[in-house]
Amino acid sequence: MSQFDEVRARLSRVRDSYERGEDAAGEERPLRGYVALLGAYAGVTAVAVAAVHKKGLPSGRLAVLDIALLAASTFRVSRTLAKDAVASPLRAPFATYQGPAGPGEVMEAPRPGPFRHAAGELVTCPFCLTQWVATAGLVGYALFPRATRWVTAGMTAVAAADALHYGYAKLQQSAE
Repeated sequence: MSQFDEVRARLSRVRDSYERGEDAAGEERPLRGYVALLGAYAGVTAVAVAAVHKKGLPSGRLAVLDIALLAASTFRVSRTLAKDAVASPLRAPFATYQGPAGPGEVMEAPRPGPFRHAAGELVTCPFCLTQWVATAGLVGYALFPRATRWVTAGMTAVAAADALHYGYAKLQQSAE
């Protein structure tokens, strides 16, 4: 057996033993799907970095205001993509509807199969999507700063409005 075959066999044993193990909820972990997602993220990020490098890095650093806009808009975009009912058609190939989860939001579960399950976990989890959305935002600031600032300001306004809606609802409850 060659060294390559030996390493491959060892990696297969590790993968198989990991995938047979179950988490606290009794779900198997789709390592192959996770590897595919990590590879896709690395590939897309590498292409983006090459595009930014070709254009030339922007002078200076992001302003504190831009970072704040990116943070708030990343939160809102991630939550919209992962939870909003109107974005369900984007998640449907990878997730199944489980029920309502709050105002305008739904709870979904990943579909079976290593790749669909891993993608389903990604697209139904706002925390998981945050890295992807933030990376896209940073690339946007590097390649199209004015347009990205405009979009992030808009999504930050949506996030602030959401907070105001929840605050108002709390005030109404306390008044009753």
